[in-house]
Amino acid sequence: MTYKVLISDPLSEDGIQPLRAAGNITTVMETNLSPEELGERIGEYDALLVRSQTQVTRELIDKANNLKIIGRAGVGVDNIDLEAATEKGIIVVNAPNGNTNSAAEHTMAMIMALSRNIPQAFHALKNGQWDRKKYVGIEIKNKLLGIVGLGRIGAEVAARAKGQRMDVIAYDPFLTKEKAEQMGIGYGTLEDVLQKADFITVHTPLMKETRHLLNTQAFEMMKHGVQIINCARGGIIDEDALYHAITTGKVAGAALDVFEEEPFTDHKLLELPEVVATPHLGASTVEAQEIVAIDVSQDVIRFLNGDAVKNPVNLPSVPNEILHQIEPYFHLAEKLGTFLIDLMKEVALEISITYSGELSEIEVAPLTRNTVKGILKRHLGSGVNDVNALYLADKKGISVKESKTSSKKGFTNLITVEVKSKSRTRKVAGTLLNGFGPRLVKVDEYSVDVNPEGHMVVIQHVDQPGVIGRMGSTIAKHNINIATMQVDRSDMGGNAIMILTIDKHLETEALEQLKSLDEIKEITAIDL
Repeated sequence: MTYKVLISDPLSEDGIQPLRAAGNITTVMETNLSPEELGERIGEYDALLVRSQTQVTRELIDKANNLKIIGRAGVGVDNIDLEAATEKGIIVVNAPNGNTNSAAEHTMAMIMALSRNIPQAFHALKNGQWDRKKYVGIEIKNKLLGIVGLGRIGAEVAARAKGQRMDVIAYDPFLTKEKAEQMGIGYGTLEDVLQKADFITVHTPLMKETRHLLNTQAFEMMKHGVQIINCARGGIIDEDALYHAITTGKVAGAALDVFEEEPFTDHKLLELPEVVATPHLGASTVEAQEIVAIDVSQDVIRFLNGDAVKNPVNLPSVPNEILHQIEPYFHLAEKLGTFLIDLMKEVALEISITYSGELSEIEVAPLTRNTVKGILKRHLGSGVNDVNALYLADKKGISVKESKTSSKKGFTNLITVEVKSKSRTRKVAGTLLNGFGPRLVKVDEYSVDVNPEGHMVVIQHVDQPGVIGRMGSTIAKHNINIATMQVDRSDMGGNAIMILTIDKHLETEALEQLKSLDEIKEITAIDL
């Protein structure tokens, strides 16, 4: 059988050579097509390859009646409607590893340019100024490089920095002291990195937890004269806070390759002589662009020839009869994972999922992936999906166990999730109730009945008269309305749990005031 592949964004010709050489594939490269032109042509193709320019919208996918696979030559898939692709049975693949070396090298280049004022000196020389004293720099040898996020790129930066005889300290939710020792780098908390480092480079995904990770409070913790580098994602650094930190002298300089809004050409940061900037060039090397094109081309060939792909992004199709049975539980499984990891406040080391009742009689692997996804997304961001969740857990050294029991435990179906961290073990259980949807029915050994949705507060406290009233009054002072309340206790006057659903997120100030109540043992704000 022969297939037709459309490449709608410029890709390296060497990179797509595997497609050109495939005997059963016809490859057409047509770039700069308007959305209307692409919509008119997409129906005749079996595969579509893009970079970031082409917007693969639901409208386009609806017209792609023969499309089987979409390949993104790069990491991000923000320009592809994954939900629409999945609904139509179209698999999406990307090339997550192709730019690792390129991004790490660019980070090191930015560190060197920043420390030696290379762009500023060159610009002055081009304008006829020879001023050696003005551009005296600093050596990076023996300086402490703080790395926030030690994934593929962060680890490569660490290795290169050591080669430059820098000292390295890193923070990552999944980094252990043992792993840090193996790599020959220092292990620290986020606060350790911010307080001790001479240079700080960020290599985290952009998500709710990392947006404006480097903000006013973070800059205040840093050493005077620290240097900041961001070649990861725009938005990790609060740009206004960075501007203030530079103009007040707290931050000696910044090297930025990514920005909150791009193109980034009109911002006060660019007016500062202490700032070095490039237009999102981290992956812009001939080699990287060739590698990502090769990777995605080979995955397209594998898929069209009936083989498994290496870098899937969305959920592969499952038999309709299985999907019909388990699909109602997808949302519940993910929410249980997210709720539990927020409650833990620590990184998971072991995940155990038990399916009870009727769920024990059917295939539940997709539910396990959804649960693990809910757990990992809190630390790894939106890049975690149903397909790669188990793979990422394995790469992070997280054990995932799945078991089944016919015991119904009072429910027709029950999903119980238990997570072990370094210091504690906790578990939750949930079910679907006819007419009510997903319900959280167990937190540790406490029985509750809560819809796992929206803004929640979990309070572990001592069962004493007046506790509920004082907590309600404290929350009311912050103009927050309580929608529902669930309370259970181990015994009279003993340990108890309270779960509140509230109308908006509970801010830090309110949390601290609640913690100050004598009966409170632990309190957690959770947003689902």
